[in-house]
Amino acid sequence: MESLAQLEALCDRLYNSQDPAERAHAESTLQCFSTNLDYISQCQLILESSSSPYAQLLASSSLLKQVTNHTLALQLRIDIRNYILSYLASKGQELQAFVIISLIQLLCRITKLGWNDDDRFKEITKEAMKFMSQATVEHFYIGLRILNQLVQEMNQPNPCLSLAHHRKIACFFRDSALLQIFQISLTSLGQLKRDADDRLRQQAMGLALKCLSFDFVGTSQDESSEELGTIQIPSSWKGLLEDMSTINLFFDYYAISKPPLSNQALECLVQLASIRRALFSGETERMKFLSHLLSGTREILRTQQGLSEHVNYHEYCRLLGRLKTNYQLSELISVENYNDWIRLVAEFTIRSFQSWQWASGSVYYLLGLWSRLVSSVPYLKSNFPSLLDAYVPKITEAYITSRFDSVQAIVQNNLAEDPLDNEEHLQDQLDSLPFLCRFQYERSSAFILQLLDPILQSFTEASRVPNPAEGSRLSIIEGQLTWLVHIIGSIIKIRQNSASSAEVHEVIDGELSARVFQLLQVTDSGSHVQRYGERSKQRLDIALLSFFQHFRKVYVGEHSSKQLYARLSELGVQDNLVALNIIVAKIATDLKCYAQCEDVIQQALNLFQELPTGYMSGKLLLKLDAVNFILANHTREHFSFLDEPSNSRHRTTFYFTIGRLVFMEDSVSRFRTAIAPLQQVFLSLEATPDSAFRSDAVKYTIIGLMRDLRGITMATNSRKTFTPLFDWLYPAHFSVIIRALGHLVDTPEVTTPLLKFMAEFVVNKTQRLTFESSSPNGILLFREISKLLVAYGNGIMALPTPSDIYAYKYKGIWIALVILTRALGGNYVNFGVFELYGDPALADALDVALKMSFSIPLADIAAYRKVARSYYAFFEVLCHHHLSVIVNLDTPTFSHVLGSLEAGLKSLDASISSQCASAVDNMSAYYFTHITLGESPTSPMSINFARHIQERPNIFPQLLKSLFELVLFEECSNQWSISRPILALILINEQAYTDIKIQIIASQPPDSQQKLLLGFEKLMTDVNRTLEPTNREKFTQNLTIFRHDFLAK
Repeated sequence: MESLAQLEALCDRLYNSQDPAERAHAESTLQCFSTNLDYISQCQLILESSSSPYAQLLASSSLLKQVTNHTLALQLRIDIRNYILSYLASKGQELQAFVIISLIQLLCRITKLGWNDDDRFKEITKEAMKFMSQATVEHFYIGLRILNQLVQEMNQPNPCLSLAHHRKIACFFRDSALLQIFQISLTSLGQLKRDADDRLRQQAMGLALKCLSFDFVGTSQDESSEELGTIQIPSSWKGLLEDMSTINLFFDYYAISKPPLSNQALECLVQLASIRRALFSGETERMKFLSHLLSGTREILRTQQGLSEHVNYHEYCRLLGRLKTNYQLSELISVENYNDWIRLVAEFTIRSFQSWQWASGSVYYLLGLWSRLVSSVPYLKSNFPSLLDAYVPKITEAYITSRFDSVQAIVQNNLAEDPLDNEEHLQDQLDSLPFLCRFQYERSSAFILQLLDPILQSFTEASRVPNPAEGSRLSIIEGQLTWLVHIIGSIIKIRQNSASSAEVHEVIDGELSARVFQLLQVTDSGSHVQRYGERSKQRLDIALLSFFQHFRKVYVGEHSSKQLYARLSELGVQDNLVALNIIVAKIATDLKCYAQCEDVIQQALNLFQELPTGYMSGKLLLKLDAVNFILANHTREHFSFLDEPSNSRHRTTFYFTIGRLVFMEDSVSRFRTAIAPLQQVFLSLEATPDSAFRSDAVKYTIIGLMRDLRGITMATNSRKTFTPLFDWLYPAHFSVIIRALGHLVDTPEVTTPLLKFMAEFVVNKTQRLTFESSSPNGILLFREISKLLVAYGNGIMALPTPSDIYAYKYKGIWIALVILTRALGGNYVNFGVFELYGDPALADALDVALKMSFSIPLADIAAYRKVARSYYAFFEVLCHHHLSVIVNLDTPTFSHVLGSLEAGLKSLDASISSQCASAVDNMSAYYFTHITLGESPTSPMSINFARHIQERPNIFPQLLKSLFELVLFEECSNQWSISRPILALILINEQAYTDIKIQIIASQPPDSQQKLLLGFEKLMTDVNRTLEPTNREKFTQNLTIFRHDFLAK
């Protein structure tokens, strides 16, 4: 770089230019600062000399990358740390905010990475306090910012550290520094209470929140989940948290501040409300803490302070919800002023429900609070009344009423957002509401029926009007019915089997269910059949299908109820069988009428798929007229959804269920009847001229047929069910499949479902592809597989590189590799026959599969998870059963394969790393057995293998080093699998093993080197120079002990 001015101009272009080419040129030119270790001193010079904030940012961010990506000398890291501290102290007041943030991130990263290397890194808290003790506001701000970033840095994993190493540093930090930092945050909040500078108060509050949210025990819980139990705060924090001034401080801050400070104070209180029970010295202290929590939350409700701010309101609802998660109902009742608190919470809940549009995301926490309260009542042993009897029915009624009101407001005001369309929020609310309804079930059910009966009557009357004029009025009725059906379904879902009032509850369940069955009789009749395109009608049918899902699980089958069916019999639903027939008929109606609505189709097919679950349910279904109609008429003429391209994915689910029903009984005639429509499609395609294959109609026919066949194939789970399917398809129809692939190889919309069908067809799950010993079917099937793979592979490789390379090339290749992998490992083909009789099917399939594999760069294999899984599964099977194919490759290609296996060993996906380890194990075991121990190699395979290793002697040592680094330094959930190849690799080249030991020991900090040395010395204790199973197990035991002892340092 010729001058500082030029560098500053480049930095300005890098961060500010609107021209992508200009930015790319600047980035390329300046990249040396973040990659070349020689430029570290230059970064310091830039910070010292430049006044440009963008040059300062470049220097800081470059140093951050250097520190993160390279292992710098200890003294250099200490020098950088000291320089940054000095630089912030002297120039911090002049720097731009983004430069300060970057410098502090660098400081904290270097501190974390060096935490166990030198005690000077652990003095960061003292250094931050020096900033805070100075007179200027800016220095105080920088000190708080350092501590904020430090806690965040220590709490989050880094790419450059293994998870085990990260947790070790985080635990040391937690035990030695975190409490002091939390005390600093509290002290700062106390000092800044009357301070007008919100920046400082937000930093102090954010610091307190980060401390309380620290991952104390390494569980990495998702803070967005309200299933979070207790916060495992260390016992050393006890005194600070039992001091009531701590909790009062956050309540005080909430009272005197506005967002974001106020909602952060509430977030801190949410964490404090979750403190583990055992932290407190005794029940007295814990109850005192709870009393302050209830008093603080009661005061907020009494004054309504800050609740008009949405973020405050949301966090306050979280706080209320957390109280019952962590405290028993008996404890809440025993607190002074509980009666006033529960009254205020009930009133707040009712107001929240009424403000349904404003509070939609917070209702979940309130419903969760009340559902947990009522669920505790049966276990309550207290002399004090809970008062839930007085409030819960009102809350239940308020919720249901508010949902009714929301429907009217949405239709009349034409609002875009409907709570019924937010499936996640809806399901969360319906998970909690039924517990409230069943708490006083008679009253709740009477209220529901009081609302339901009039609108059900109106809905029935509307069906008799040929052309109803008031569409909006009908939309309101359908919306209100939708809510009630969802609510009734959720109540049925949690039927209390063991409750003393079970019979009474079943009678009420019968009353509610009868209304739904009554609604079903009307919803697809009269003028309502004109409304399938209306969204309100679609929502209603989704609710009905959801209700039947719950009803089936509870009241169809062995759990049937006399009381319930006594009521339903008045509507003609006498027993299970009639109920099932009505459910299936509703599914069939929706599949006929909702071709354009994917939501309804998906819900109907999900329910249809659940019905055959269990042997008896399947047997019952086959007795139903509605089921037999579907099995005999599953064509687009009867089910128009099959004719809609947007539903093509759902065809697999439809035919999977049909297949399960067909194969429920051993009936050849039933199978032939079921496949008759598909047979007609095959015959039509066979008669189609080649020139017509590229027409849209033929493409869609092939796509649908392949999805249908895949569904039926998925339903075969035994030889008895698979054989008739195989005999039908082979040899009669395979030629059509291969012909279609040849014409449409460049059309992934066709090739993907076709290849997925084949991948399902060739997998030998539950030994379904087991042929008679005299049958050639296994060999014949593989010949068809080979033809298909060759046709696809040659076709796809000849195409130009597409813009969307995954969709148009990689996706098809990974599915093709899955097909071959499953065929090679299926154990239904004697592959020796092909070479013996000069049949090229195997060689052709392997050749094209290898070409497809090598056409994908390793970077892309790593980037696409499904590609990686199929690639490594393929090479694992090759190494197990066809190692000669890999060994007979040329040396550069052989080296590429082993390089890809080494990359796969480092994958974060345990299944991939295990497959790679298995592949390396097979290769190294063969080499040791046939070449290292054997005399001079004589077979062509052994000669080629020896030549490869002679030309590339570092292949096996590099693999061995990578495996040791994985086992010793990484979070290794599949340690047993990863460790299997290590012994063979050691025995192949023991001198290389000695060299690797020295390299690994030298790469570690001095305090770890002696422990590593001792571990390596014990590793080969009682291990012989063989690969016998007992010897392998002994080595694996030694390696496990070595890893455990090293990581326990």
